[in-house]
Amino acid sequence: MEPRGKKSGEADGVHVTPQLLKARSGEFALESILLLKLRGLGLVGLGCLGDCLGLEWLDLSGNALTQLGPLASLRQLAVLNVADNRLTSLEPLAACENLQRLNAAGNLLAGPAQLQCLAGLRGLERLRLQDPLARLSNPLCTSPCYWASVLELLPGLKVLDGERVRGRGSDFYQLCRDLDSSLSPDPGAPGPRPAEAQPWVEPGYWEAWPPRSSSILEEACRQFQDTLQECHDLDRQAQDSLAQAARALSPAGAAATTFVF
Repeated sequence: MEPRGKKSGEADGVHVTPQLLKARSGEFALESILLLKLRGLGLVGLGCLGDCLGLEWLDLSGNALTQLGPLASLRQLAVLNVADNRLTSLEPLAACENLQRLNAAGNLLAGPAQLQCLAGLRGLERLRLQDPLARLSNPLCTSPCYWASVLELLPGLKVLDGERVRGRGSDFYQLCRDLDSSLSPDPGAPGPRPAEAQPWVEPGYWEAWPPRSSSILEEACRQFQDTLQECHDLDRQAQDSLAQAARALSPAGAAATTFVF
């Protein structure tokens, strides 16, 4: 899905001002702002945002931005979210030498050439250009060689679109991609076609079999019932004998004795 349509308030245009920055950050001096969230404000221009020289974390997602010029002066910026805007270029970010994480999903980046400016950012480890859950993407993500071209251009990336591509855990994601490729072959591709799946067991394996009568089993059950009945009879006789013995040992007519403590 490409960036959303014309946003409310774009005609008038909302620009970043010192008053807006101070109100959103709670800081009096722009140089003191370290973290700034300007999400969904209908921004069309970044105004004086470049004066926040100490800014390290910035969220500009969900606006109507078409260029990022003022961000070129933010040398301390480490985390940037510009998802769901109208950007066709990320060129100003080439000067953000400390940038480590960038989310640019949901913009108008047409091809790998628009990412060339990020090649010099040695610290960039996480990049997101598409977000299926949020239905945000870029035109370049539709290319069959999208992943390969991005990783070739930015060999230092560890995570692309939320999937680890290098380091611990990357083998798991690579295995998943290989399985997806093998399970969804191109119908027009040459080569042997995968064999059709065969059942694991013979037909009728899971069908219930009719019960079989067995004279031996019936005789064993009858003998068991007879033995059990004999045990019950012996138990009853033993109980009767014990009761008779108890009565014989008790003094006849003895009165109950009461003990008082």
